[in-house]
Amino acid sequence: MAISDWPADERPREKLLARGAQSLTDAELLAIFLRTGLPGVSAVELARQLLAAFGGSLARLFAATQPAFCQVPGLGAAKYAQLMAVRELAERAIAENMRLGEVLDSSDTVRAFLRHRLGGRMQEVFMGIALSAEHRVLVVETLFTGTLTEARVYPRELVKWALAHNAAAVIVAHNHPSGALTPSAADRTLTDRLCAALALVEVRLLDHILVAGGETLSFAELGYMH
Repeated sequence: MAISDWPADERPREKLLARGAQSLTDAELLAIFLRTGLPGVSAVELARQLLAAFGGSLARLFAATQPAFCQVPGLGAAKYAQLMAVRELAERAIAENMRLGEVLDSSDTVRAFLRHRLGGRMQEVFMGIALSAEHRVLVVETLFTGTLTEARVYPRELVKWALAHNAAAVIVAHNHPSGALTPSAADRTLTDRLCAALALVEVRLLDHILVAGGETLSFAELGYMH
């Protein structure tokens, strides 16, 4: 059955206008983006197939390469270009709250930014956010890039980076490409080492944020920061 034959309150576009975008499922939102389906396949069903091709993860979908995206029947380079444009617009909107010189006063802003930057990456990436004494953003940078399962992080290099930017405080983050939102023993040990190394030069490690898929976890909120 075509979406146009569905009851009005079940059609994604009408549902969005009546109840707001948050009321839609991921597949329904993607269906609005896709606009049309295939013969015998509605846009919503095509959207479900697209999500399934990337493990049900929007983060992995937005991080998809063109060849991987175009393996889904009915989707080609033009739709991939549109997806990348949507992704870039979303990242730029979120990044506005992380502009250099802005006061960082919300953990939600940091989490949203990191979800978009790290959520769909297929290798471990370690990022740093350097802050002034007033928690103004000095620099946001990828510091170490690793493999599917690990990224080697060197406390000495983080200290040098923080001093080079005259940081009073630092937030670090890394991702788990596996999707496991559970800190490993190595993650906790590394956090302790980073705290200790930065403390020697009077720089405070405010938080270590783990990103897995579309979720984040704060070491500070779990009491892992010493």
